[in-house]
Amino acid sequence: MTLKKIAGKIHLWLGLSTGLVVFIVSITGCLYAFEREIQDALQPYRFSEVQQKPVLPPSAFEAVARKELPEWHLHAINYPAKDRSVEAIFYGFEPEEHYYVIYVNPYTAEIIHTQDMNKTFFRWVINGHYYMWLPPNIGQPLTSYATLLFVFMLISGIVLWWPKNKAAARQRFWFKWKPSTKWKRKNYDLHNIPGFYSSALLLIIAITGIFFGIQWFTKLVYTATGGEKDLLFSEPISKVSTQNLNFEKPVIDLVWEKMKNEHPDALSLEVHTIESDSATIGANVNTNEGVHWSADYRYFDQYTLEEVPVKNIYGRLKDADTADLLIRMTYDIHTGGILGFAGKVLAFGMSLIAASLPVTGFMIWWGRNRGK
Repeated sequence: MTLKKIAGKIHLWLGLSTGLVVFIVSITGCLYAFEREIQDALQPYRFSEVQQKPVLPPSAFEAVARKELPEWHLHAINYPAKDRSVEAIFYGFEPEEHYYVIYVNPYTAEIIHTQDMNKTFFRWVINGHYYMWLPPNIGQPLTSYATLLFVFMLISGIVLWWPKNKAAARQRFWFKWKPSTKWKRKNYDLHNIPGFYSSALLLIIAITGIFFGIQWFTKLVYTATGGEKDLLFSEPISKVSTQNLNFEKPVIDLVWEKMKNEHPDALSLEVHTIESDSATIGANVNTNEGVHWSADYRYFDQYTLEEVPVKNIYGRLKDADTADLLIRMTYDIHTGGILGFAGKVLAFGMSLIAASLPVTGFMIWWGRNRGK
């Protein structure tokens, strides 16, 4: 059996078995590509007018947020940017899974809007992208391994596309349709030509997507590139103390001030609330807009305010080596955000092509088996 015949069998059966999953994952990826831009355009409460007075410290927002949603777990206070509302983020699984964001005026602590994020359109989209709207323990392996098989489909597709000679190559690189060209030929070209031109970028998008759901794959790549830290996040602990250090301000405010002073160029700053007697106070800043990889993660003992180091990749940016940065950049590469708005446009286009491939591929198979 020739290489092309083997590739054809692989391409066919992987396509038929994963086509629906690939279509849903790809089309939801399209819908999610401009999530921030669409929300900014349609949700004015995400913005607050800049005023010539100091922004309030996180303890002020913590107080009003806990009063607004006393039954839920307050995770963090986020300062996204100067012209944006402060966000009190509620997230957790006790007493049940919940995810709320309270948007607050940065200068008055007045609540502008309270949003149940689990009831938003984009939360529905991302649940489809990650889990196919199934329970996570079922949906995540399904989408992750279907994406892994999609990588092999792309490779086998390139083998099938590769022209045998110059004459065959003329029809492989661009559409050459005439008024008399039949739909069967048009559909064949719609599968092959966009598939070829997008294959390299789709491989990058697919491989980075695998990182989120298959831990052994992520660990394999991380170790192969020289990584030695823990990939799973584990928050350090504070040394529990009964000593009252009599801080002049709430410790969450002191951490916020420390982060502001040390990172005057930060575009966003987030401070986590104290979750238990042994919890540290987590904080992070980001000096780049629209990406996640460059966030600087810090942790402080709640009793002494001494910085506590971590052994995972989500620590100080200056301590991240090449392997750490590779993993941290995965999300931004996957979404195209690492190239800014142009990258998102590119990722949108690639996802749209990826969604079309199972459809046009199925029609090719159906037409052949129907003798049309």
